[in-house]
Amino acid sequence: MTSKLQRFFDSPLVATRVTSADVKIPEAVLGYLVGPFLAFISNAIFGSYLNRYYSDVLGWTDAQRFGVFSGLLPMVSVVFVIVGNLWVGRLIDNTRTSQGKARPYLLISAPLLLVAIVFLLSDPYTASPVVQMVWIALSYNIYYAVAYPLFYASHSSFVALSTRDSKQRGLLGTFSNASMVAAVGVGASILVPMLLQSWLFVETDGSIDTVASYNHWRILMIALCVVTVVGILIEYYFTRERITEENLKLGIVEQKVPLGKQIASCVSEPYWWLIILYFVFFQFSGMLKNGSMSYYSRWMFDGVTDEASAGTVMSLLGLIGGVPTAVGMLIAWPIASKLGKRNAIVAGLVISVIGGSVSFLDVHNLTIVCAGVVLKGIGSIPAMYVTLALLSDVLDHLEAKNGFRSDGFTMSVYGSIMVGMTGLGNGIINALLVAGGYDASLAEQSGAVQAVLTGTYLGGEIVCYAIIAVLMVFLGVEKHVKADQEKIVASQKAAVEAAGGEWISPEERLRMEESKG
Repeated sequence: MTSKLQRFFDSPLVATRVTSADVKIPEAVLGYLVGPFLAFISNAIFGSYLNRYYSDVLGWTDAQRFGVFSGLLPMVSVVFVIVGNLWVGRLIDNTRTSQGKARPYLLISAPLLLVAIVFLLSDPYTASPVVQMVWIALSYNIYYAVAYPLFYASHSSFVALSTRDSKQRGLLGTFSNASMVAAVGVGASILVPMLLQSWLFVETDGSIDTVASYNHWRILMIALCVVTVVGILIEYYFTRERITEENLKLGIVEQKVPLGKQIASCVSEPYWWLIILYFVFFQFSGMLKNGSMSYYSRWMFDGVTDEASAGTVMSLLGLIGGVPTAVGMLIAWPIASKLGKRNAIVAGLVISVIGGSVSFLDVHNLTIVCAGVVLKGIGSIPAMYVTLALLSDVLDHLEAKNGFRSDGFTMSVYGSIMVGMTGLGNGIINALLVAGGYDASLAEQSGAVQAVLTGTYLGGEIVCYAIIAVLMVFLGVEKHVKADQEKIVASQKAAVEAAGGEWISPEERLRMEESKG
């Protein structure tokens, strides 16, 4: 970060509004729930509807016009997404300001996301297929490989950097995950289908009016820009990186850790691999489900014949699936505190696998599918809400073991997974739809397309949840938490005393600052 930007982030204008030593309710609610919820809305809508916008409005699953483009672009773009997230991770690692090392990039992401959203939804609709493909490829990667990683990698670092208190981390992790769950479950799966689906996909004489639909998406674009920027500003001003402040205020000069050293420390730790594989399978299955949900609602249920009724069904599925996760925000941490984070996740996912299988009794019956969705949602509650706290435990374990933090590289890998799986999931869905002969103008899809939708919407999560449940049995990092914290504090104390300074614990220093405050 340049000295000019350093001075900018030292100015009172961009100072955090959080001054308390401990995490308080305003920080948790505004910084980890309300702000991120608003910031995530646009990406949640893209996760559920961007692929349908491309296929049904722009026509990119038309093999004669676009060839294999719809299948290749999202999957090839995963490479750029990974590079983008690694780049952001290095930026975070090499940054130290009074406002932290990750929070500055959250603020920087706001104007970039605004530009990226406009570019993403401004495809030259009347241009030739070649021009459209170039525009889509560029805009897709500007959003997913540059702007969104800048936001998401910084946002995802906050729970681990906010505090070392395990209970407070659990609260923040629950709220942080709840913001994403609410954006997807309430925003993209309930409100948009119920209120906007028939407006975004205008039907005339039984087929999509692509011109009217395109113009409506342009209007939505403006609303998404406003909501996203407001959300980012709320999150920025109501978060604080207490752990980043520790070394700065203790006078400890941190050595910049080379990327290769960070990578070596992470990949040699089995716990790191287990938590990363958890996110790979969990996110991949979620992206398959979310990416195919709109298609499934439109084409798979008896009695659904138009976009309006499909939107109603999708809202119902979102509501039915969202109720358990909404209640789960209140009970996830008490359950995890009683059973342990890992044990709660494993037990829940076993319930999800068994309960989710109910949907296969009749994949065209809304009542039966909803029953399976509810049971699967109940079991997934711990996995949805406590894993960021578990990831924080792994990062502390790495710090205690190696003597330096690995947030930058780890969160860049995490961000690559969370963003890249959207492209991979959509690419697989598109390739399978094209192979099955998907045609949005038909009254009914072929058996091959219906098999694709059943596998992606219902089957993907069940298979992945079963794999995760087995992997998580071996993730025993929680037994090291107390010893890890003691080792980290001892190392900090030794560094301060070696430099001739007076040792004051980070907790006490924060309380002294708060009392002066």
